[in-house]
Formats: sequence, C-alpha cells, structure tokens
Amino acid sequence: MASNVEIKSRCRDCARQTSLAEELADDIPQQLQQEDTFFCVPTGRLKLREFTDGSGELIQYERADAGEPTESQYVLAPTDDPLAMKAALTNALGVRAVVRKQRTVYLVGQTRVHFDCVENLGEFIELEVVLAPGQSFAEGAEIAADLMKQLEIDERDLVESAYVDLLE
Repeated sequence: MASNVEIKSRCRDCARQTSLAEELADDIPQQLQQEDTFFCVPTGRLKLREFTDGSGELIQYERADAGEPTESQYVLAPTDDPLAMKAALTNALGVRAVVRKQRTVYLVGQTRVHFDCVENLGEFIELEVVLAPGQSFAEGAEIAADLMKQLEIDERDLVESAYVDLLE
C-alpha cells in the first residue's frame, strides 16, 4: 500500500493562500473537476473518482479522522470505464454519498497542495505529502507542518473528517 501524510483545512483567505502556493509550486497548477462516488464498505473508505476526460480511478483508503497531520494508506486502481465500474459497485455495495468538487493542484516538492471548492461545503485546502518508500510518518508530518506555516494554515481551521463525512 502506498501512503501519505494528509491535512485538511478550511480556506480562511483563499486568494492569499493560493498566491503563496503559486510562489512555492514547482510548476503551473492543474485544474480538475472531480466527482467521487463513495460506496458502503465495512472499513475504511472506497470511492470511484470520475474525471471529465472519461477516465477514473478506484481508491480504497484507510485514514483516521484527526485535526492534525494523519497517515493515509491507499490503493489506487485506474479505469478507462468508470461508468461500468460504478454500476457494478453500486449494485454490489450501494452508494453512501457523492462528492463533487473543483480542484486546483499545486506540486510543492513531494506534496500535492489541493485547493478544493466542494459542492455544498465550501472552500478547503488539502496537503498530501506523498511518502517515499522507507520515509517515516514523522518526516512527512514535519513537511506538512512546514507547509502549513508557509501557506498560513491556522491549526484552528483544520478539519478532522473527509468531505463525505461532512456532507452526511
């Protein structure tokens, strides 16, 4: 399983924080429109992410809900036919919820910085420090904490739950 260190925060001053991310970023940002269908599973979370180009990816992940840097372990399975996969998973497991968002992704070193506008929830910043093989959670948490300072993310704005949980 791959793993990363994540934080999620409400966006206090998106214009300023986006400007700070642009200064730190390795390249121009990627603009994405995503629809995540979450399925009913006994443990962890299982979602099918659909992209506007017709592709998708099935993502199973385990992450504790915490308002601090948290380790997430995940398995990613790309698909060229997300509609058929969604139909099969819906029939087998049932749909828990659907999350729709506009996402702007900046790459800062080994970290994906997401600015998300989530339908019915508002604006958020998400940091995903992608851990290299053998890299510790502590190292990833230190990178996340440093980026939180650079992006002026206040600990009081941290969000414990996934978007799907906030919608319920």
